[in-house]
Amino acid sequence: MLEQGQQAPDFELPDENGEPVRLSELHGGTVVLYFYPKADTPGCTTQACGIRDHLPDYTSAGVRVLGVSPDPVKAVKKFHDKQALNFTLLADEDHAVCEAFGVWGEKSMYGKTYMGANRATFIIDGEGKIVHVIPKASPKTHDDEVLKALAGLQPA
Repeated sequence: MLEQGQQAPDFELPDENGEPVRLSELHGGTVVLYFYPKADTPGCTTQACGIRDHLPDYTSAGVRVLGVSPDPVKAVKKFHDKQALNFTLLADEDHAVCEAFGVWGEKSMYGKTYMGANRATFIIDGEGKIVHVIPKASPKTHDDEVLKALAGLQPA
């Protein structure tokens, strides 16, 4: 998994509407890039709705939030619309971006192992440098953790 101080790899992924979003085009502003395992599952819904409900806090901190999952655009769009999300979701169907950030790995559930995206959040500054990492974000406390980290990054 990438760490604080490293340069975030540039990427381009389709958003929930199939429109391309390139990380390098967002330079100049802070980006909260969070990875979640699967659209429309309980934990991912809790996390996404928390961001939706706290978006004014992110916006007032001058932050753009991007959620990434290894789902196809169609699934991401359905999730985005169903939960009335007010921020961008990205579809990483071939999981290349998950791999680039080091969040793609072996998981297990009910005794079965499989490959998937691990929940993790990266705060990326205006120069594309990772300034904070939450390696195992909890859906219930995600916003508190991220907003606290953002507050700590603000110049005094």
